[in-house]
Amino acid sequence: MKSLFQGFNKHNQFARKSAQQFLFHLDDVCVSFGKIKALNSVSLTINPKEIVFVTGKSGAGKSTLLNILAGDLRPDKGRVLGLGGSQLFVSQVFQDLKLLEDLSVEENLWYAYDKSIYKNKKEFQEDLHELANVLGLSRFMHLRVMDANGGLKQKVAMIRALLTRPNVLIADEPTCALDRESAQKMFEVLNFYNLKRNLTVIWASHNRELVKDFPGKIIHLENGKLIYSGHACFI
Repeated sequence: MKSLFQGFNKHNQFARKSAQQFLFHLDDVCVSFGKIKALNSVSLTINPKEIVFVTGKSGAGKSTLLNILAGDLRPDKGRVLGLGGSQLFVSQVFQDLKLLEDLSVEENLWYAYDKSIYKNKKEFQEDLHELANVLGLSRFMHLRVMDANGGLKQKVAMIRALLTRPNVLIADEPTCALDRESAQKMFEVLNFYNLKRNLTVIWASHNRELVKDFPGKIIHLENGKLIYSGHACFI
């Protein structure tokens, strides 16, 4: 089988046209939990096909922003505009991963199968095994998830999300249990899907030094406020 990643040049990641329409636009968005302002007058725009890193310390508002973008939370104030509806399928990777601990790695991945997305199970299986091979999961397919370490579980959750062939992937700290080499490999996979399959990636991380090594846009939050929005090389 020809590799899904064969011939991919990761240095061509900027060879794409500018988006003509925003994917998400937040205008003066505020979210409070009691007396805590999780988001404080945040305005920003995310365009289709962008790779966006949401950075900030714990409690900065990263998870709240992701929940707003995913439609799981409504703002107390301000507007959230986006394509939405049937035009947009968003897949999420949560911090708690939401894996089925009693099942094997492979059984968890098969939960992503949707006959409305894939021509047949063979096509799905080819994608599954390709991703598992690239991210080093092939020899763990029969391992029960409850017996896997944190890094392996994060890879399972990420592959399962990609197998749904989403338009947008929203991931909350998807590499916090991975070493730098594994995090780099994860980014290369996401960058491939971004370039070749027009996947918009929104990735929250507390590790700003790590994401500065990757091309993309940074949205930096501090105490619920937007401090910076722009290219990583300028921060």
